Amino acid sequence: MLKKTRGIVLNQIKYTDTGIVVRIYTREYGRLSFMIKGMRNRKTGKHNILFQPLYILDLEIYYREAREMQTIKEFESAFTPFDIYSDIRKTAVAIFMGEVLTSVLKEESPNEELFDFVGNSIEYFESSRSGFANFHLAFLAGLCSYLGFEPGSKNSENEIFFDMKNGNFVALPPVHGQYSDPENSEILTRLFSSSFESAGDIALTGAMRNVILDELLKYFHVHMPGMSRIRSLDILKEVFS
Repeated sequence: MLKKTRGIVLNQIKYTDTGIVVRIYTREYGRLSFMIKGMRNRKTGKHNILFQPLYILDLEIYYREAREMQTIKEFESAFTPFDIYSDIRKTAVAIFMGEVLTSVLKEESPNEELFDFVGNSIEYFESSRSGFANFHLAFLAGLCSYLGFEPGSKNSENEIFFDMKNGNFVALPPVHGQYSDPENSEILTRLFSSSFESAGDIALTGAMRNVILDELLKYFHVHMPGMSRIRSLDILKEVFS
């Protein structure tokens, strides 16, 4: 059935000498996979740039429920992240975000609020010209709320440990061992309550930023044990170290 939808490109992989498989998070149908032929040849390869992570596309697709691969009839850019792909630091973040979203979003599980959060995040990131070194941390902190494990607020100065398993701040180290130490917990509580703008005001060294990134990903893995290892993580850490 022919349908129109808007989609956020998550990643692409080579399928044949001239074809690719693209994973796209659509507003109405959730995460879908598309096989696109001819994207790696000279004639039509110029359109391949539109299928890089975080491009937002208007799509006309032949949609069949539960089909492993969907088909695109027409596509055009709805939002082009020019600045993201002209800055190596932003490009590294884009690839990281696409990989995380590919891992945590389920096939054919639409969530319009989550789609809008991701779309608005991309537009904010594209418009940022400075002060975005903590953006990927703030994005993960915000994303967990839409995935069903929003952390609780810190209610007392005595609650100095972040309990990852239960998603709250506690006064004593939990016996299960899945928690952050007081220094990291203090940074996490600020991130969980920050906007993208205010997250940029959290002063972090490169080394500390990478520690907090690991802490956030541990929190994701605790609540999403099937989450894949993020291969772009080392590159991202190097860029912001």
